[in-house]
Amino acid sequence: MKKIYLLTILFSLGLQAQEIKWMSFTEALEAQKTVPKKIFMDVYANWCGPCKLLDKHTFSNKDLIAYVNENFYAVKFNGEGIEEIYFYDRVFNNPKYDPKRKGKNSSHEFTKFLGISAYPTMVFFNENGGPIMPVVGYYKPQQLEPYLKMIKEGDYASFSNPGDMRKYVSEFISNFSDL
Repeated sequence: MKKIYLLTILFSLGLQAQEIKWMSFTEALEAQKTVPKKIFMDVYANWCGPCKLLDKHTFSNKDLIAYVNENFYAVKFNGEGIEEIYFYDRVFNNPKYDPKRKGKNSSHEFTKFLGISAYPTMVFFNENGGPIMPVVGYYKPQQLEPYLKMIKEGDYASFSNPGDMRKYVSEFISNFSDL
């Protein structure tokens, strides 16, 4: 009986570990003060089909989950939501948000500040909270992997033009599984 109980506990702990540890942007900025890490922000909209595909297929990949959880503070941000954001001594919110509206809503001020015009957009921030770069669109785990590793390792800083990044991505050999 003790073995069954122990296996049940271990199995449930294993299931919990198979999720990205999402937090708010405010929580991530606060966590950076103690343990500096880059931030990986998924900017989504509730109505966005490709955003849902990211959640279902990309953000459920065990290798991607482990890599993101170990190397980044992961933030889920609704680009049309009502979360209040404090950033660069400014307050960003969504004053035109309409809770009765179905489908598309007003863009959040922070979404506009970041220059986001399409969903999904994943934005990387450095250890001091400064924006590094966006990645726009739906990506499979193996397609997102080079960006995660390029940002984590700081390789992006050596690129002198967009061709350098394209070359890095095209020559990258993925290690993420299909699961």
